[in-house]
Amino acid sequence: MTPAQQIALWADKLRDMSAMGLLFSQNIYDRENYQTIQQMGMEMLALATGESLEQIEPLRAPVFSRPTPISTADAAIIDDAGRIFLIHRADNQKWAMPGGAMAVGETPAEAAAREAFEETGMRCQPVAFVGVHDSRLCGSVTRHHLYHFLFLCQPLNGGQGAGAGLAPALAPSHALEVLDARWFAEDALPPDLDPGHVRRIPEAYRVWRGPSTGSGCGAYFDR
Repeated sequence: MTPAQQIALWADKLRDMSAMGLLFSQNIYDRENYQTIQQMGMEMLALATGESLEQIEPLRAPVFSRPTPISTADAAIIDDAGRIFLIHRADNQKWAMPGGAMAVGETPAEAAAREAFEETGMRCQPVAFVGVHDSRLCGSVTRHHLYHFLFLCQPLNGGQGAGAGLAPALAPSHALEVLDARWFAEDALPPDLDPGHVRRIPEAYRVWRGPSTGSGCGAYFDR
């Protein structure tokens, strides 16, 4: 990666951060800060491309101020016994697979593993791509249009995480997002599943039972 490419990537990260912040923020001071971040991103992009700020300005409305459908990555962590690791979300009090919004500069698989670790303290390895689901079609309840990328994952630290009875040394960095985290058998899933996960968990088990599990077969994805 050349210095110009690195600066352009940093500029895109600032674009993503500011666009998301302006989308969700209700505080006038936060909005002013995100507008400043947006301006910094535009100036960095101008520097990286050799264009003037006047040439970059037309991108403010269509690119810098309006994010594309938000992409999220979820980790279907299933152990050798066929149990799946779910979190009890703090925002809607529903059980769900760990996951969240992707960050600029990481692959979807990296995002799934990162989100799982941040929310549960569990390290996992994506081993197969289950699929991408449109939030409008899979039951998700959300204010925004999302693309959900789902990965089948294997636990790496002996199935330890931050749920009830699990290793406290692995306390997650985003603990406020999670009320609890537990293993569930496929035939004993909690009744209060997040609507957006009801249809996708069976898809994860379908892939888990298939020949692609752990073998490198199936759909390609960047690790």
